[in-house]
Amino acid sequence: METFIANLLNGLSWGMLLFLISVGLTTVFGVLGVLNFAHGSFFMLGAYLCMQIMHVVPSFWIGILVGPMLVALLGVIVERLLLRRVYGRDITFQLLLTFAILLVLDDAVRLVWGPGYHVVEAPALLAGTVPLFFHSYPVYRLFLVAAGPVIGGALWSFFHFTRWGRVVRAAAADREMAAGVGIRVPALFTAVFALGTWLAAIGGALAAPHQSLAPSMGERIIIESFIVVVVGGMGSFPGAFAGALLLGLLESFGTVFAGRAQMALPFILLALVLLVRPRGFFGREG
Repeated sequence: METFIANLLNGLSWGMLLFLISVGLTTVFGVLGVLNFAHGSFFMLGAYLCMQIMHVVPSFWIGILVGPMLVALLGVIVERLLLRRVYGRDITFQLLLTFAILLVLDDAVRLVWGPGYHVVEAPALLAGTVPLFFHSYPVYRLFLVAAGPVIGGALWSFFHFTRWGRVVRAAAADREMAAGVGIRVPALFTAVFALGTWLAAIGGALAAPHQSLAPSMGERIIIESFIVVVVGGMGSFPGAFAGALLLGLLESFGTVFAGRAQMALPFILLALVLLVRPRGFFGREG
């Protein structure tokens, strides 16, 4: 029983990190119609900037507050200078541009922080373990299990119960009509892209004490995030949550029951969903 609970919590903690990243990816796609390959690099930058800020101000909480804000500012610059040039064009231009941004940011991280691995310690408040049946379990992973629903719930409430959230949903449904009623769509797109970038970066900052930091960490996470978004349904908030939980649990229990084959399980899940329900669990027709 204790092994089952440990794997369940491992799957939930990783699933919550995937959710934070994937919900930013699906929000940007739902409103801007852009598939952002650079999303994984923003996740990586969030982790590295959190680590760097902790070297200057030894506080993890300041790191996860300031680091993602700096990445969101970078997102504003990227959207205004680069992404605006490919709106409405063939999706190939978007993919090539965002993939190029990913490569540039990966190389920038290697130049600044080097190609090696880095480790970030969990804050003292969340360090150590707690008893779990006959074993102990890291407090920080329990924190991740709780942090994902809290941030996700706040984001859902913003979209459904605030004026700005309703404006974003209106622009996602029909940007021409939104512009016709006086909504500044270009400024809205910039704000939404910054929000998606911030979500990726906060996921990276929260992941910093959970895994080693390396310049390639964004490449793995963007693949898994795309799987989550496709499985859950492109542009769907509930789909991102359900897909992230499913993938997190699949990977956690897969290490126990599938061994090395666990690495193939996310792609098998993706293939099955595309065959049975191509629009994803919560995706809409068309």
